[in-house]
Amino acid sequence: MTAYDFSLLLVRVVLGLTMAAHGYNKFFGKGGIGGTAGWFDSMGMKPGSFHARVAASTEMAAGLGLAVGLLTPIPAAGFVALMLVAAWTVHRHNGFFIVKEGWEYNLILAVAAVALAGTGAGRVSLDWALFRNSAVWDYVQGWGGLAVAVVLGLAGGIGQLAIFYRPPAKT
Repeated sequence: MTAYDFSLLLVRVVLGLTMAAHGYNKFFGKGGIGGTAGWFDSMGMKPGSFHARVAASTEMAAGLGLAVGLLTPIPAAGFVALMLVAAWTVHRHNGFFIVKEGWEYNLILAVAAVALAGTGAGRVSLDWALFRNSAVWDYVQGWGGLAVAVVLGLAGGIGQLAIFYRPPAKT
């Protein structure tokens, strides 16, 4: 294994398991999915129970998919959509820096996932094992992978916000 492939593996696993842990916490953390649903309702993502399940499931699936390097641009698109919605609904009014609960962390997670879609998951991945000698290869890495991650991610995040986000009225 080269240092390059190890580095990709390290970033994929840490990034992916971090996202999967967020999904797990939404399902099983303090308050569980019911508490998460209430929080989603309070921020204007209605119905909260639907969005809580979608967010938690997407975080787990995208995180695990990225960690194992399976169809890497698809989980990367999940990261982009999730982080766009989180940045818009929760963090945008707080500015950039995470120390003030800004959107800095959301940006880092989304860009790191897109970068992995562009570089490819590396030789220690399911993408390499399953697709390196197939027509799918051009879409799981390189410009094709990067385009899939960005286009699907932005479409998913913007679509979700346009259809479902109704910010609570200011009192």
